Amino acid sequence: MWEIKQARNVSHENTTRFIGACVDCPLVFVLTEYCPKGSLKDVLSNEEIQLDWNFRTSLVHDIVQGMCYLHGGLGAHGKLRSSNCLIDGRFVLKISDYGPNTLCTPTDLIKDDNYYYKLLWTAPELVAASVYPGAAASLKGDVYSFGIILEEIVLRAGPFHHYTSTMTNREIVSRVCARESPAFRPVVCASETGAGPAGGAAAASELLELAARCWAEAPDDRPSFDTINANYIKGYCDNLMDDLLSRMEQYANNLESLVEEKTEQLSLEKRRSEELLYQVLPRPVAQQLMAGEVVQPESFECVTVYFSDIVGFTELCAASTPIQVVDLLNDLYSTFDRIIGFYDVYKVETIGDAYMVVSGLPERNGDQHAREICLMALAVVEAVRGFVVRHRPQHRLEVRVGVHSGPVCAGVVGVKMPHYCLFGDTVNTASRMESTGQPLRIHLSESTRALIEQWGTFVVERRGEVELKGRGRMLTHWLLHCSEPEARPLAPGPQPPPQYPILFPTLPQQPISLHTPYLVVEPPTIAA
Repeated sequence: MWEIKQARNVSHENTTRFIGACVDCPLVFVLTEYCPKGSLKDVLSNEEIQLDWNFRTSLVHDIVQGMCYLHGGLGAHGKLRSSNCLIDGRFVLKISDYGPNTLCTPTDLIKDDNYYYKLLWTAPELVAASVYPGAAASLKGDVYSFGIILEEIVLRAGPFHHYTSTMTNREIVSRVCARESPAFRPVVCASETGAGPAGGAAAASELLELAARCWAEAPDDRPSFDTINANYIKGYCDNLMDDLLSRMEQYANNLESLVEEKTEQLSLEKRRSEELLYQVLPRPVAQQLMAGEVVQPESFECVTVYFSDIVGFTELCAASTPIQVVDLLNDLYSTFDRIIGFYDVYKVETIGDAYMVVSGLPERNGDQHAREICLMALAVVEAVRGFVVRHRPQHRLEVRVGVHSGPVCAGVVGVKMPHYCLFGDTVNTASRMESTGQPLRIHLSESTRALIEQWGTFVVERRGEVELKGRGRMLTHWLLHCSEPEARPLAPGPQPPPQYPILFPTLPQQPISLHTPYLVVEPPTIAA
């Protein structure tokens, strides 16, 4: 009862709380505080638990604090082993199995391998006096046991790990008690510590040095737990959970900046994706699709459609390699793409050498669509006049251009790789205007000519009636040039605007009047 009273009075953060005992001879059960993480031995042997050196030094700190408390009040422990060091849910190590030795005295002593295994933690001077492990106890004996536990923490292995593969537990205990010179003690190689970085190697070296002092042969040469606490474990983590919370707080702060950085990167990628989508579909249509809305087909009362293709493209392809053809189209259509960026137009598609552009949809612009397409067509023809084919510099590239105005229906077709398509007789007529045109000339329909007449700046020549397949005879015209004095604003994007004198009359230093019939300036060579 006196032992139980002493055990009940033990109260420390690093000792398990003694609750009581169930005595039903010959079975005796001691009830203590429950520690859900198990014993130190269990944690060290569990390879799934990552133990950094901050964690290990925290465990060492807890053992020292618990033993300092027990030695200051209850006395020697006598059974300090890794299996008696329990870890609670907050990863705080608590010393257990102290106190009532009378209840824990075995009735039958069996000296089997388990008996000698428990003696591996017992100081050599106590082995001979021990009827069973823990029967004899001393303060210096507990320090010896602590040294063996340090070996386990450093290696994450059992006691005397270097010898257990070749010797039995009984042989190890016999050699420890034989008072050899030098004394028989655990051996730890640097490669076995798994210390890793420099900080881990320093911590492992410090713990092994402390272990060597603790398992000294003479008890008086071993430091007390108060000395260890004062001189050897300074700077060790005294509370793992506080340290973890501090590290989590630091991680959270770092995470905030990381999240901001990733959010900015995500926003940038989103903008890039949107801009890429805007290159494939008209901006209003793309915005509807991104919002999850269904893009309904829409009818437009009047738009202007532009078609162009390369004259003699079949013969040119026959005399070129496929790579050369691809490079040619890429150079030419990249030039066209930069030009149309200055106008209120939408590039519908390119099929082979055919280039299709429309103005007046999906956002209506009154009658401006005819003017925009005609100005763009003049710029394209001027660009082609100075275009140089990379693999055939002497070849003079020519295009036919056809323009027609009229009603169309437009809508998004397809789910995968959706395409904004135009339907109606206006599209077919514009295509026929191109196919019946002439090289480096812009073929206009009567409807388009009537629309651009209101500006009075376009010079048009009557061609006469032309037979169009599927449409019969139609009155058509040639668009010659434009005396438009207005300079175009810069197109979006990093590409510089093409320097075409017809469309950019402000580039020359002299003024240009509305009556200037045509400004003849040598166009620049547009390379790839």
